[in-house]
Amino acid sequence: MNPSDVGRPINDIHRGVEDHSRVFRDLVLGFVKIHVLYHASHGPVYGAMISIELERHGYRMSWGTLYPLLHNFEREGLLVRDERTVRGKVRKYYEITGLGQLILDEARRLAVELVTEIVRADPDGPIVDEPDRTAAGDR
Repeated sequence: MNPSDVGRPINDIHRGVEDHSRVFRDLVLGFVKIHVLYHASHGPVYGAMISIELERHGYRMSWGTLYPLLHNFEREGLLVRDERTVRGKVRKYYEITGLGQLILDEARRLAVELVTEIVRADPDGPIVDEPDRTAAGDR
């Protein structure tokens, strides 16, 4: 956070970062992908439904980003699609596959490891722990 950000609403700061940083967008897209797999692991999801859920968590996704993501997950074998007619319109529902579940499980493990590291009790502590030299044979 920049000193000029002090006192500004967090949504304004977030919007500024989001608008100006491809790196930030890429990071957020990774979180969105995990969210999509997570929700699809709990039952069928469709575009508008997942969009509302993502917005609830503060993610703003255009249809031009969300639907290609769902299609890519289907093409890669992470989701399967089932088309159903709802109120006279075809709605595409997506559910997680075995491969998608394996990827979600690994992403969850990595996320827990990352969160544990970045919220550690001593934010001024070392970024990387010193290696145990005795284990490496340095005595």
